[in-house]
Amino acid sequence: MKMISKRTIATALDSSVRPVAALCAAAILSIGTVAEAQPPGPPGETFEVVTFVEGLRNPWSMAFLPNGDMLVTERGGQLRIVRDGKLLPDPVPGVPPVRALGQGGLQDVVLHPDFESNRLIYLSYAKPGEDPMQGTTALSRARFENDRLVDVEEIFEAEAWNDRPGHFGARIAFDDEGHLFMSVGDRMAGLTQQGMDPDLEGHPSQDLSSHQGSIVRLNDDGSVPEDNPFVGREGALPEIWSYGHRNPQGLAFHPETGVLWSTEHGPQGGDELNVIRKGANYGWPVIGYGANYGSGTNFHRGREMQGMEQPAAFWVPSIGISGLAFYQGDQFPNWRGNAFLGGMSGNYQRLVRVSLNGETVIGREPLLVGEYRIRDVRVGPDGYVYLAIDNIFGQPSPILRLEPTDEE
Repeated sequence: MKMISKRTIATALDSSVRPVAALCAAAILSIGTVAEAQPPGPPGETFEVVTFVEGLRNPWSMAFLPNGDMLVTERGGQLRIVRDGKLLPDPVPGVPPVRALGQGGLQDVVLHPDFESNRLIYLSYAKPGEDPMQGTTALSRARFENDRLVDVEEIFEAEAWNDRPGHFGARIAFDDEGHLFMSVGDRMAGLTQQGMDPDLEGHPSQDLSSHQGSIVRLNDDGSVPEDNPFVGREGALPEIWSYGHRNPQGLAFHPETGVLWSTEHGPQGGDELNVIRKGANYGWPVIGYGANYGSGTNFHRGREMQGMEQPAAFWVPSIGISGLAFYQGDQFPNWRGNAFLGGMSGNYQRLVRVSLNGETVIGREPLLVGEYRIRDVRVGPDGYVYLAIDNIFGQPSPILRLEPTDEE
């Protein structure tokens, strides 16, 4: 494998993690810069960046198979196999049609927790309508047999149809009871050329009759668990687990605590790391730390409001926050229990290591700053950290792997 570079991790951490009482003032002070000064967190590690595989176009997600293969989704609609470190030339047959337009296309791929016995995989994607300009977020499951998909079945279609090109969400995570969680973005609702529609409380993310801007919870066959928070409530969709989201791009359970976390795109400023709670409202677009694109003018009612959740951490300016993974492995002992998330935005491209004390963020460490547009982060069964690298122009790009090395 080709070694790209070697990095020694420092312990300088990002300062915009603060107690809730200080968040409002801190957001104002931090606009225009990403501060990186905070009491040192847990020690870091040294690593080298190695090319695992090359030649992918807009890789969106990765899944590790028990036989050592890797599945990779390409946003254009292809499911690919990496075998023995090489990309197989032919895509996997049987993938559902996708609306590969703007931010949408083929998105997440996740194995069923009992994959070794049932061979089930799950794919999320932007689904096209009869009018190909219309799209929504959908979820299918299939059996992966002999390098192809069989028994493909759509098990969920979000009530989130419109002609907008972005904010599909589409991240998937299973809990330890076999429930499937998936994010659904707000589908760019309310965004106009002049900024956000001022009717913030009327936004679909605040409307329980829409899946826009929600995280849904399903059984593994797509049916609705009876203990979902809005089951039986008139006018509410029963699949909804939490709402008031904008565009959650990472979704992962902490391997030790079992708590669900999410990374969420803000607008111009206000990317968030959230702890996801049953029935909770995360406030978009009523509250937040962002601003209108271009003008930078404020449109939120405020930074906080009773009955709406605060983020565990936020970023101003936005880093274009993306995939999320928790480290639990033997290759990097000092990283155990840390979260890793990607950043894709211009000058703020980076990998971020987040140190936690329970549900409190105690430090953030920027890594690989300005080097890669990181779409997804996964921890492999080998204990290495894998990064799916996106190219905004659709040119071929790699999956990279972080491997430990002795400090020189």
